[in-house]
Formats: sequence, structure tokens, C-alpha cells
Amino acid sequence: MPYLLLIVEPRGQRAACPRDEARRRYEAMTAFAEELQREGVLLRAESLRPDDHAVRVSRPAPGAGTSLVDGPFAEAKEMVGGFFLIDVATREEAIAVAGRCPAVGFAAVEVRECAPCHLP
Repeated sequence: MPYLLLIVEPRGQRAACPRDEARRRYEAMTAFAEELQREGVLLRAESLRPDDHAVRVSRPAPGAGTSLVDGPFAEAKEMVGGFFLIDVATREEAIAVAGRCPAVGFAAVEVRECAPCHLP
């Protein structure tokens, strides 16, 4: 069953992080991805650029034009900094994998089961 592990980090944390520490964190995350690959559970992993490079696309009403809002998003205190898409049998396994993620030391790791949006 696929689960998405979202790395939810405080906005501005990357810019404030000393270069050596940022490199150490990135290397730890890369090593974690390699470990999950060896275990056969990793489907995909990516780091994301900060949200000041993001854009939100919406349509306020059916038939209305598309609305674009450029980041950073002032109302947000956190941003999604990356993700791991894994395939494990149970929610408990996904939580255990998230607990091993180096990001738990400097961010939160949100565990989300992938499923059709119309399921309860």
C-alpha cells in the first residue's frame, strides 16, 4: 500500500541553516533514501524548492478563470520541503519508516496513505 511521507519544515529554516549543517542534513536524507531503496519500499523521493518558488492554482467557481497566487504563502508557517513515496503493507510500517527519517530531527514527517479521494 503506498504512503506519502511529507517533510513539513518551518518556513525560513533552510535559509537560516549553516551551510555545513544543511549539507549534513541533505546527505543524511540521501542516505535514508538509499536505505529505503535497498529495502525495496521506496517508490520515489524528491526534495522541493522553498515555497517562494511555488504557485497555487485554483478556480474559485465553476466556469470562472484560473487564479494564480505566487509563493511564499504568508499565512503558512510551514512548507512541504520534500517527500518519500513508499510502498509498505500497513500504516504501522509507514509510521516506523517515518520515525527513522532524519528529518524528524529538524522537521515533522507527515504520514499520508495514498487512496482515492472519494473514500471515507
